[in-house]
Amino acid sequence: MMTNLFSTFDPSTSMSLSLNWLSTMTCFLLIPLLYWTLPNRLSSMFDMVMNKLNNEFKMLMGAKSKGMTLMMISLFMFILMNNMMGLLPYIFTSSSHLVFTLSMALPLWTMLMLYGWINQTNHMFAHLIPSGTPALLMPFMVLIETISNMIRPGSLAVRLTANMIAGHLLMSLLGNNSVNKEIMLPLILIAQIMLMLFEMAVSLIQAYVFSILSTLYSSEVL
Repeated sequence: MMTNLFSTFDPSTSMSLSLNWLSTMTCFLLIPLLYWTLPNRLSSMFDMVMNKLNNEFKMLMGAKSKGMTLMMISLFMFILMNNMMGLLPYIFTSSSHLVFTLSMALPLWTMLMLYGWINQTNHMFAHLIPSGTPALLMPFMVLIETISNMIRPGSLAVRLTANMIAGHLLMSLLGNNSVNKEIMLPLILIAQIMLMLFEMAVSLIQAYVFSILSTLYSSEVL
């Protein structure tokens, strides 16, 4: 029984062995590409998506990508599969928790910052002051750029978490209202179907936004 609006996102603790976070990794069981001896629709679709993302990430990062595109594509597929898995009934939505999103955004941002400040210190200092900034505004621009740089992992994590929570809350509210208002049940079912299609689009868009912003942050350092 739901005690409050956000209790749908609480991990289930009724069992002695909780398997909630195991759903984060079970998505890889849905893509057994190595077991297919012949090309099929699923592998062709994934190949097409990966090639398109690879070309786009290489265009953003230029000649300095050196395998970073592979990591960003893997990040995109991992987030996308977890977002889609969260739409299935009785599946724990791991991408709606900051533990999941921060564990991806924070190490990536820390790695880029360490690499940039150790190997390209002058470039990192120069990046704090955009070109054409008046001398009077330079101290303020350094402060603003430093703060905006430090909140990047938080903004990446919160953006993904908030967007995944919003749709699930709407579906939970509509599901609870359908029990009390049987006359409005057909309308609520239509709204749930439309909302499910919208959530599928949000799952794809948020995975793309997370990976594309990570690529843009990487291109500033590499």
